[in-house]
Amino acid sequence: MVGSVERIEQELAALDKATGAIADEFYNAYSSYLTVLGQAVRQQLILASYHVCTQGYPESFLKLSYSQRQQLQQRLRTLSQQVQEEVLAQLHVPVVIDDPDVEPVASLPVVDELTALDSLPSTPPPAPVVAPVSSPTEPRSLTPVDLARWHEELEHAIVAELKTASHAANRLLQQANILPPKLPEPVLEAAAKADLSDARAGTPNLLNLLVETSGKTAENDDDESPKHSVMHIVAISLRLAEIEFAAPAVTAARSKIRSLFAQLKTLGREYRKKQRERSIAEAQAAWRSTWTED
Repeated sequence: MVGSVERIEQELAALDKATGAIADEFYNAYSSYLTVLGQAVRQQLILASYHVCTQGYPESFLKLSYSQRQQLQQRLRTLSQQVQEEVLAQLHVPVVIDDPDVEPVASLPVVDELTALDSLPSTPPPAPVVAPVSSPTEPRSLTPVDLARWHEELEHAIVAELKTASHAANRLLQQANILPPKLPEPVLEAAAKADLSDARAGTPNLLNLLVETSGKTAENDDDESPKHSVMHIVAISLRLAEIEFAAPAVTAARSKIRSLFAQLKTLGREYRKKQRERSIAEAQAAWRSTWTED
């Protein structure tokens, strides 16, 4: 039986407090995770660059002068340091966003899972149902859906940063004439955005590409059909799963986040249940307030 509205409000307030507590734990866990992840990304970016230069294109690297090799290595070190800082900079405190002009990140399965309870629509993520407030300027409490959205958006930002770093590193290698100078920009973008399933077994965070090229040569100038050839490309493609696997400290920090998210899902289900109970209790009270006996 659904309880009184007042009792349910008290239970929701307790859940709000629990959400705030787990939000603090999430923030601290991500702070630790992004710190060790940034260090691992810096190391893995340098290691991947080393393999591109010494195993992917050793002849091209040997053509560089001593000063050119030093310059390339310094640029890669600077980039790796910047990436480490950018990874940590993705962290921000979870906040409630009720601005209708702010569009949610596309495809948030975590948010969908929480909002799908009670047969609610899941795409796009609906605004969380909250208790009435006494003043229009009074901020509402952070809900499990808010926290799930924050978590998912942060994960998107981390992956996006790795793609940006991969592309920047490949551009440096191309400018140094390690990667082919005529390699089209779309190919570099494809290397940065490649999924783990696209990679061949071998060195982590590297992608082997076979790129078909076409063009006329002196031998086929009179031939209307262009000559096609296949170019083998070895490029950097930083992948979160491979970086975590290679760094035990990052794996341990990720485990803490997974544990907290499991708690968040349980909390979210209870929150939705209480919201449903409150709606039923309010509807019953509204019915009684207008019902009259004939």
